[in-house]
Amino acid sequence: MARAATRLQPVRLHPVTRGVDHPVAIPRFRDGGPPTGVVSPPISNAQLGMLIFIAFETMLFIGLVTAYWVLRVKSFTWPPPDLPRLPLAITWVNTLMLLVSALTMSRAVAAVRTDNQAGLRSALVATSVLGVGFLAVQGSEWARLIRQGLTLSSGSYGSTFYTLIGLHAVHVVGAVVWLLGVLAIAQRRAFTAKHHVGVMLCGMYWYFVCALWAFLFVVVYLI
Repeated sequence: MARAATRLQPVRLHPVTRGVDHPVAIPRFRDGGPPTGVVSPPISNAQLGMLIFIAFETMLFIGLVTAYWVLRVKSFTWPPPDLPRLPLAITWVNTLMLLVSALTMSRAVAAVRTDNQAGLRSALVATSVLGVGFLAVQGSEWARLIRQGLTLSSGSYGSTFYTLIGLHAVHVVGAVVWLLGVLAIAQRRAFTAKHHVGVMLCGMYWYFVCALWAFLFVVVYLI
């Protein structure tokens, strides 16, 4: 049996004007797609920018944690005996709350990729509630510690604690505000399976603040 000959797609040359020179012809396929062999970048420019920002923030916290450990090693007792101990039990619960919010955020990202609008909105609402709950619990614990005498002026122990944990709280506040903005846009069904960079970037930042808290919880509360 004779093998059927393979029919090749005809290629049209599309003229492009380059300055004032003669037009330059580039291949253009019938379906209007890119030429064969053109590979899309693995991540978008927006995602790359977010990764660079996260790397900068990571270096900032590495420097602060290094300073924290230098002060801790030089101290005879840590924490000082006249200052209150950090609330471990409620912070375990708060940590679990923030880690669960990372899971709900991942569900939001998965939902928008499949154009599941209801799933996207419900997952964003759950993440927002967990984020606000984390801040509320942390704020109430700070108020209790301040009443018991642990303040920024309580030596290196108080200053390093509020610097590290307080700076992370500022990041969580920013993440929650961003998340609420994404939720408001999602309510208008503006995100689709093909256009959801806002959800992706918000998710990347939310994962960062969750992972950062897990690290700080171990360093400041457990060790």
